[in-house]
Amino acid sequence: MRLTKFGHACVRLEKDDSALVIDPGSFSEESALDGARAVLITHEHFDHVDADRLRRAAGANPSLEIWTNEGVAAALADVPAKIQVVWHGDTFDTAGFGVRVVGEWHAPNHPDMPIVRNVGFLVDEEVFYPGDAFTPPGVEVPTLLVPTNAPWMKASEMVEYLRQVRPARAFSTHDGLLNDIGLRLIDMWLETESDKQKADMRRLKPGESVTLP
Repeated sequence: MRLTKFGHACVRLEKDDSALVIDPGSFSEESALDGARAVLITHEHFDHVDADRLRRAAGANPSLEIWTNEGVAAALADVPAKIQVVWHGDTFDTAGFGVRVVGEWHAPNHPDMPIVRNVGFLVDEEVFYPGDAFTPPGVEVPTLLVPTNAPWMKASEMVEYLRQVRPARAFSTHDGLLNDIGLRLIDMWLETESDKQKADMRRLKPGESVTLP
């Protein structure tokens, strides 16, 4: 499986000439959706979902499948794609990938903002993307896409999550709000934790890819 990081919170997974994209929001490159057969969306915030982009992608590929929670599905009702609502505990196959749904709620954010639905995705029992939450996956996770910066989190929570999950690999996501100074800080934290856990923990630059076992 090939994993490619796109801007902020978006990743693309590819295997056997098939592509699946997770959270192609407004801060990511639209090219992430080129040729994708399926899209997974964790929650409704604009940095994770862009209806106009999905509408264009579905226009180019009428068989595009979108898997998400009911709130996002309602907001995408006019997107001409096959939209499927999923819940915590569901499993499904799409674009040649096996997916398990883990989690229900976004982490608490601003006190005046309602907590929205947030579903995480475990893909092929290899890659876990929790969305905007530190949801315990409940199973061994070889590759974790770990949020590293957001209004709803502290650095200590990120480190505690890495120590709880103990993945063999962890790559930064949700880092699009940072300038170069903040990104260097993330790099330092991940390098320090990588050394402690004897694991591969680091930040991929937008457009950078890794091949997973």
